[in-house]
Amino acid sequence: MKQPGTDPVREQAAAWFARVQDAPCDAGLRAQLHTWLEGDARHRAEYQQLARLWQAADAIPRQRLEALCQPAPLRQLPRRRFVRQALAASVAAVAVAVALGLGWGGWHYQQLNHQDSVHTAFNERRQLALPDGSQLELNGGTQLQVDFSSGQRHVRLSAGEVMFTVAHDSARPFVVDTAQGSVTVTGTRFDVRLDPASTRVAVEQGSVRVQGKGPSLAQLTAGQGSHINAQGQVAAPYAVDTAVLTAWRQGKLVFDNATLAEVVAEVSRYRSQPLRVAPGKVARLRLSSTFSTDDTDALLRALPSILPVAIEAHEDGSREIIAK
Repeated sequence: MKQPGTDPVREQAAAWFARVQDAPCDAGLRAQLHTWLEGDARHRAEYQQLARLWQAADAIPRQRLEALCQPAPLRQLPRRRFVRQALAASVAAVAVAVALGLGWGGWHYQQLNHQDSVHTAFNERRQLALPDGSQLELNGGTQLQVDFSSGQRHVRLSAGEVMFTVAHDSARPFVVDTAQGSVTVTGTRFDVRLDPASTRVAVEQGSVRVQGKGPSLAQLTAGQGSHINAQGQVAAPYAVDTAVLTAWRQGKLVFDNATLAEVVAEVSRYRSQPLRVAPGKVARLRLSSTFSTDDTDALLRALPSILPVAIEAHEDGSREIIAK
């Protein structure tokens, strides 16, 4: 029987949060969570609050959490597993722990002032919850620095790709900086990818401002994208398929009439050994198909049956796509 005064939405949010923390790379689970979050504005609000509590709970002594969450038999669990269980069992208890362990003034300070440095390994995907309730999904080979203050939420992306779900805060813009320019929002959902000579932006929800070097800029809305070239010039907005561009979140590579040169550039992001394509006609051949980021060798095995090419292996472990 449900206890009097419990909040079903809050309990559902706690259960979802615990499941995602246990399996952060489960693409199917993330898709189900996304559906639940989009089902009601309150779903997202409660889930974001849990993300804030999750960050704050790390600063509370374990003994204080245990005392507040009794009589649940959680003492033998590792700390972060313990906090997940505490969230699912009693969100209110953890909220009290935050209030008593930090003081509301300390909790507010932590929300406003936060610094962190995060990176993902080759072919690793990770989710990151920020103290303001924003959610980040990091692709492999990503490096970023987070710097929150009372006036601005700032992320410096120095490598890789990130899907940002930004909690709305009109008083504190959320700015993503790269080598070529910046992206500024107050609350939206968008993807930023940093390549050696360009920054690509694709918007799934809301709107963002893309700023290059100097006066060059573009305002993007849902379903639009742009890029900043090496000279800091921003391209005019154009239509994009965000589901295709962010298929990496489900561990997929989706190609729609892409040249082999484009395919090789993308696949190389998920391979430890170099992959090249012979210049000229071979590099201009086009491919439409879907593959797994976790098994790029499957793509190489399939290519000769799809296109007039062969795969040549070299002594250094690299592969090259050549004419058959």
